[in-house]
Amino acid sequence: MLNQTSVTEFLLLGVIDIQVLQPVLFVVFLATYIVNVAGNAAILMIVISDPRLHSPMYFFLGNLSWLDICYSTVTLPKMLENFLSTHKAISFLGCISQLHFFHFLGSTESLLLTVMAFDPFVAICKLLHYPLIMSHQVCVQMAVTIWIIGFFHALLHSVMTSRLNFCGSNHIQHFFCDVKPLLELACGSTELNEWLLNTVTGTFAIGPFFLTLLSYAYIIIYLFFKTHSCSMLHKALSTCVSHFMVVVLFYTPVVFTYIHPATGSSVEQEWIIAIMYSVVTPVLNPLIYTLRNKEEVKSSLKRILSMKSS
Repeated sequence: MLNQTSVTEFLLLGVIDIQVLQPVLFVVFLATYIVNVAGNAAILMIVISDPRLHSPMYFFLGNLSWLDICYSTVTLPKMLENFLSTHKAISFLGCISQLHFFHFLGSTESLLLTVMAFDPFVAICKLLHYPLIMSHQVCVQMAVTIWIIGFFHALLHSVMTSRLNFCGSNHIQHFFCDVKPLLELACGSTELNEWLLNTVTGTFAIGPFFLTLLSYAYIIIYLFFKTHSCSMLHKALSTCVSHFMVVVLFYTPVVFTYIHPATGSSVEQEWIIAIMYSVVTPVLNPLIYTLRNKEEVKSSLKRILSMKSS
């Protein structure tokens, strides 16, 4: 990365500037981070350890759990450190690295949720071909592909942002390094960066979301015309509820952040939306899936614990 900047570090101003509330927020976000890591790590351990859960759905769920752990780890530890520190600095390289991994994991999760919608589509609409289409080899190839695509998407933003000239203020009005706050500090033209953010990231946000909705629409139409039974339709779609809830939780704040006009929101709104998709959503994902599949998860956990105790 060619660094043309005179700024060597940035100051993350964080969520709130009231000193008295900093320890309280530290405890709240620390507890949230611990729950996130523990919950997603538990799902990951269960999926890996129990051979009965070595199915496409749980394979991708394990990927999602690992993503959510990493996703929060990119932003929350630095945020927690800044709650207790008076010097809320992050180096230029550290800032670009945080930006890269945030977009890397975010775009990968966007693609992963679309692939997870493809699984019930094949299971319901192409049942006879399911073992062939969703074989373990194909699932691994799809997972590797979306991780690689997410990495290079993020690399585009991190390289282009690092090449900007930062010659003025180094105060970032956010609790982590993202493209939009950094563009506000850049000197010179940022039109290309803004176009890439709106076009490329917008495509990553809207494209997979549209494909996910399309797969659900096809499932509904297919079941309705094939079974002519509302009860069968309800039973089939009940298996998709968990995934759909996760999709809504993930995409709602993302759309507000990257699709709406930048001038139409305040700094506080940006913070709240960022906390939703980087802190709250990764915590809720394992809870949503375990509630909808609690018998399978519970029985698998019991088997693992009994094997370890014996």
